Amino acid sequence: MRGFDPWLVAIGRAAIAGVIAVICLLFARLPLLPPRAQWGSYAAISLGVVFGFPVFSGLALHLGATTSHSAVVIGLLPAATAACAVLRAGERPRPAFWLACTAGAAAITAFTLTRGQDSAAWPDLLLVGCLVSAAVGYTEGARLSRDAPGWQVISHTLVLSLPLTAPITAVLALTTPIEPSVEAVAGFAYVGAISMFLGFVPWYAGLARGGIARAGQTQLTQPLLTLVWAWFLMGERYGPATVATALAVLVCVAITQRTRT
Repeated sequence: MRGFDPWLVAIGRAAIAGVIAVICLLFARLPLLPPRAQWGSYAAISLGVVFGFPVFSGLALHLGATTSHSAVVIGLLPAATAACAVLRAGERPRPAFWLACTAGAAAITAFTLTRGQDSAAWPDLLLVGCLVSAAVGYTEGARLSRDAPGWQVISHTLVLSLPLTAPITAVLALTTPIEPSVEAVAGFAYVGAISMFLGFVPWYAGLARGGIARAGQTQLTQPLLTLVWAWFLMGERYGPATVATALAVLVCVAITQRTRT
């Protein structure tokens, strides 16, 4: 965000990853497109993790949400993923599951209100969009990864998205201001190659093998790790309320994972 337009980062990362995906599929001598019968599921993944999550998160950060604040809100992602898995897999959660989800939502609401806002700010609404988008993308990707390797699932998703991501990225690169500092270029390369592609390879495989809800527990460390990296890399500072909320969310999400069925 310090060197590129938020829309360019959000869409361009998928274009970078899409090029990598094409190379991998060609190297493995596999079709660039998945079976047509699965295009609906791949479209859901694309809307969730190729467009939804990057766009919502990028705009939230651009509109003023700090990395630490975003980390606390995104801390509900494991619960959202578990809930989506319940709907898709037909599981029957216990009452404790819903109680923990409610408690987590209450913690997030309280944290937002401490910022002195009478109503939800645009960054907070955008971060909710992140939750929904990622949960849908994770669940559909994990379902497909039961029958195909995780790297093929994310590769086919990115290739199907290229007809949109490639031209949009080209237009944005020509029409938006760019200040390509070393830090900005490194960050752009990282979210394109790692966050948008390589990270999904073990992630989808793990969700498919360990169960979507149960394997989602590995996300529980994400908020606290994000706070640490935001402090180390970006010099962000935050008070005890942020840390306390992050810990509360971790507890709530842990309960939802343990009582999911």
